[in-house]
Amino acid sequence: MMTPERHYRYFDLIMAAFVAVLIISNVASSAKIVDLQFHVFGVPMAFDAGTLLFPLSYIFGDVLTEVYGYRKSRRVIWAGFACLALASVVFALIGALPGEATWQDYAGDAAYFAILGGMSTGGIVLGSLAGYWSGEFANSFTLARMKVWTNGRYLWTRTIGSTLVGQGVDTLVFVSAASLFGVFPWSLFLSLTLTNYLFKCAVEALMTPATYLVVNLLKQAEGEDYFDRQTNFNPFAL
Repeated sequence: MMTPERHYRYFDLIMAAFVAVLIISNVASSAKIVDLQFHVFGVPMAFDAGTLLFPLSYIFGDVLTEVYGYRKSRRVIWAGFACLALASVVFALIGALPGEATWQDYAGDAAYFAILGGMSTGGIVLGSLAGYWSGEFANSFTLARMKVWTNGRYLWTRTIGSTLVGQGVDTLVFVSAASLFGVFPWSLFLSLTLTNYLFKCAVEALMTPATYLVVNLLKQAEGEDYFDRQTNFNPFAL
């Protein structure tokens, strides 16, 4: 007989917030590239606008894995993947439908595809999905393994360490795929990769006190502090 799934009070709320952050950040990534008007080692600090919010998805990922374990986190990662894919299909469908005449005068298909076309075209969709999937699983796996190695101590080492791994994989895969399909010019490859990576990791480090607070409150409220000692880490084992 299978053991019934344990009910958690806040798991669904964290899952909803995670997916919302994911969708909003991907729309923002298509909408604008931000330039902070300064350089690091000669590289201009310019990044897609989704970078402002996307690091929060990794913080949510850290909280999910730390409190509920890799198996629960895997479920949320796949839910986010499905929602992101659905959003891309909807934006592509909207783009394919004929625009109303008045709307064409003040906005038009050209404006739609210039701003939201990235959410429905192969390059940024493939980059987003591949980067998100590989980065989130790398992040969750690293944190889960480090928690066992440290016997649950030194939370900051695994939140920051897993982010260095996950964000590195995510950023490299996303910018590479988007550049390969012509969404971003190759001339911005180094700038976008370095800026995204540094910014995301910096946000994670700065948010460490908040992560500690949320993790401790959730562990107390849920009565859970999961250790992945016998977990199947296959990302496809749903």
